[in-house]
Amino acid sequence: MRARNFALVMTAALAVYVVLLAGRGIALVRTGETVPVIFGVGVLLLPLLGIWIIVTTWRSGVQIQRLSRRLDEEGGLPDVSDLPRRPSGRVDRDAADAWFDERRAEVEADQENWRVWYRLAYAYEIAGDRKRARATMRRAVELEAASR
Repeated sequence: MRARNFALVMTAALAVYVVLLAGRGIALVRTGETVPVIFGVGVLLLPLLGIWIIVTTWRSGVQIQRLSRRLDEEGGLPDVSDLPRRPSGRVDRDAADAWFDERRAEVEADQENWRVWYRLAYAYEIAGDRKRARATMRRAVELEAASR
């Protein structure tokens, strides 16, 4: 719940920033002078980019949350509570690697199952590889959507 609240606050802050930035872009375009108009158009592209980022991030979050709820209902959410942890609270690297190898073997055995891809994405996350975790979670979302 805290993560969602934080995301809502950050989205609201970004929305305010986008509105203020758009206002500056419009003010530059209204001057009618060549250079400020060019800058104004460039500045107006930034809010569009910001809106696109907000929409795609929230859409991805909603899709992942849907998969998480579904796995929870099925009793298939990954459980790493028994893995050894460092003093920082993160899973021990060797334990994370071993858990990852198990998840990778599951994916190799059943490549069309979104559930094993979800667990592999989680394994990438606890191993600290967020880039691959996101890519793998996108694959899980695609497979789940195709299975409906």
